[in-house]
Amino acid sequence: MSLKNKKILLIIGGGISAYKTLDLIRLLRKNNVEIKSILTKSGKHFVTPLSIASLTNNKVYEDIFDVNNESEIDHISLSRWADIILVLPTTANFMTKISLGKAEDLASTVILASNKDIVLVPAMNVRMWLHKATQDNYKTLVGYGYKFIGPIKGEMACGEYGEGKMSSPRQIYSYLVDYFKNKNILKKKNINALVTSGPTREYIDPVRYISNESSGKQGYEIALALSKIGVKTTLITGPSEIRVVKGLTIKKVKTADQMFEQVKKILPVDIAICAAAVSDFKAKEFKKEKIKNKNLDNIKLQKNIDILAYLGKNNKLRPKIVVGFSAETENLIKNSLNKLKEKYCDFIVANDVSKKNTGFNVDYNKVSLIDVNGKINSIQRNKKSYIASVIVNKIIDKFLVDDKNIN
Repeated sequence: MSLKNKKILLIIGGGISAYKTLDLIRLLRKNNVEIKSILTKSGKHFVTPLSIASLTNNKVYEDIFDVNNESEIDHISLSRWADIILVLPTTANFMTKISLGKAEDLASTVILASNKDIVLVPAMNVRMWLHKATQDNYKTLVGYGYKFIGPIKGEMACGEYGEGKMSSPRQIYSYLVDYFKNKNILKKKNINALVTSGPTREYIDPVRYISNESSGKQGYEIALALSKIGVKTTLITGPSEIRVVKGLTIKKVKTADQMFEQVKKILPVDIAICAAAVSDFKAKEFKKEKIKNKNLDNIKLQKNIDILAYLGKNNKLRPKIVVGFSAETENLIKNSLNKLKEKYCDFIVANDVSKKNTGFNVDYNKVSLIDVNGKINSIQRNKKSYIASVIVNKIIDKFLVDDKNIN
């Protein structure tokens, strides 16, 4: 994969590793990449505008307002010009700034205004990188959709050794080659996905129904993460409070039967992720009038359709990847493994809903992603947006590997 004619915007931060950007620029220019750059105020302490301009053969942007280009709005034009934005070195301070959504200079304003992928290349002391505040910012940024290269382990300028060293220009170049290669594959494959989320309501009479505490947030974040990387995604959601987002098709339903009908209409798809907490039972007979209290003991239930099993066992229309969720209050891994096999899934997301601070109806989750071979990838408690990013990356990686093996 060649990077010829790719457009990369470099945001150069303030850290001793900034000198490596000069070697990266040489490497990128050697491979016919067009480069524009923003040099932050702190970055000027380590590299000069003249050296960057000489190597990129382009103007170096520094101020948020440039009187020489008053007809252009730099933070918009730069963000739209680039195919990808690279921030290096990304300091702990800069991570904090963008995790808070600040736009106080040209670099942070471009990032906030950008509609392109932004890759952060951290470089800092090992203790700074491992500090809980930095790790929280890292997880927040991953949840927002930022990508990371490194940091790696090594000896630092301060003389200490550990994780926090900036990746080498060659490693960054290799990442970019893989990034554009995978992006081209995703674009050419025109991947389609469906995601179910939220609860269902199984009405007994006009005022009563069977349901659960699911908010639909985790499924929504997964659908959003898929949509952000170019997967054509349809979200089928039960009753929930979610916002409409451009590029994401949303189908709203109430009952399990309605959700099942929507799923069948959307098939075939490449990826199906069943994050919905579908009610297991429904009333055998819906009463048109409110049932009197004395007659509630006579309500009879029947099992709902198993949407996940239908997808997993569907020989004709089975998606290439089927992912289920297993909401459990005990024996989490054991029960989830059983569900993985019984429903013929490729992945199962084991979700402990026994705790009040994770799972249903909160913004945080703690899950384990289990593949068909029984390999477990545990994801510690974090925002559902971060959990979604990790899950989607694993699924897409498997999709690309499987597709490559088939071809």
